[in-house]
Amino acid sequence: MQGFNTSDMIFNVPTLIEFLSGSTTLLPGTVILTGTPQGVGAARKPPVFLRAGDTVTIEIEKIGALSNPVVAETSPE
Repeated sequence: MQGFNTSDMIFNVPTLIEFLSGSTTLLPGTVILTGTPQGVGAARKPPVFLRAGDTVTIEIEKIGALSNPVVAETSPE
């Protein structure tokens, strides 16, 4: 539902890495979560939210894609 890439970010990737590495050790494989880009589902008319059965896919050009299914939460017993 969203088409977004790093050129649309307020801070570019090197700036984020510089800022985070000032207080955190970034190891190989560290994932930096930058929040939700444009098109937040709650702001849509009508609102759109993820549901069990949906799939969330992120893609990094020239690296690949990561897809995860959305599953319903289960209550602890």
